Amino acid sequence: MRTQWNEVRRKAVGRLGERIFRGTDELFERASTIETDAVPDPDTFAWTTRLERDWRSIRREADDLLLHRPLLPTFQEISRDQKRISPDDRWRVLFLYGFGMRSELGCALCPETAAVLDRIPELETAFFSVLAPGKHVPRHRGVSRAFVRCHLGLRVPSAAERCRMEVDGEELHWREGEALLFDDTRPHEVWNDTDEERVVLLLDVRRPMRADARALLSAMRALLLRSRYVQEAVANQRRWERTRGRALARALRGSSTIAEAHHDNPRA
Repeated sequence: MRTQWNEVRRKAVGRLGERIFRGTDELFERASTIETDAVPDPDTFAWTTRLERDWRSIRREADDLLLHRPLLPTFQEISRDQKRISPDDRWRVLFLYGFGMRSELGCALCPETAAVLDRIPELETAFFSVLAPGKHVPRHRGVSRAFVRCHLGLRVPSAAERCRMEVDGEELHWREGEALLFDDTRPHEVWNDTDEERVVLLLDVRRPMRADARALLSAMRALLLRSRYVQEAVANQRRWERTRGRALARALRGSSTIAEAHHDNPRA
């Protein structure tokens, strides 16, 4: 009975927090110092050029991870609420940053990617996102317009027209080595109707805004970081790191290709 009550309370608090964050969308949009289109121009941020310049080294690290695919967590293993849109094992992730917090293990496993991320200001979240063949992510929305999402295409199926995302009614396709920005508070949906995986590096950065809006976001983030929602996700990430994450680190160290790439980085 207590477990059921805790689950009901967790969901109720989560819905309340979501309403509070979404209630600020118009405020953050008005305070934005960059365009607020559903799909902004990639050149909105200077760092997208550096991201695209280094995409091949990032992809090499993603490919190394995929050699040990079963050790990667599913999205809902880390964030339980993602089960609403992905109840199966066909969406796997590897977090380097979450809620502004750095995963030391994730960054050690992918040091070249981590070095690129270190140069991105106002970074909130960063993880490799792997969609299996045939995966469909139903229509959903992010919780706050205070952030802008970026996908860096790393592995795009050869039948690219059958691997797509729709954002606020606009159909989008990934290209390897190219950054794609969008507002994830707009309704969006993803299909991988191919027999190949789709792999991107997913980033969230804090939206450039007026000082008053930045202060409000800082206060909201402080409350969010103390919430059960975030604390549970952090605990799940640490649990994965202690178990399959360590196994993944050992597997990568045992790979000759990884050994050469990371010869000067014993943490990797």
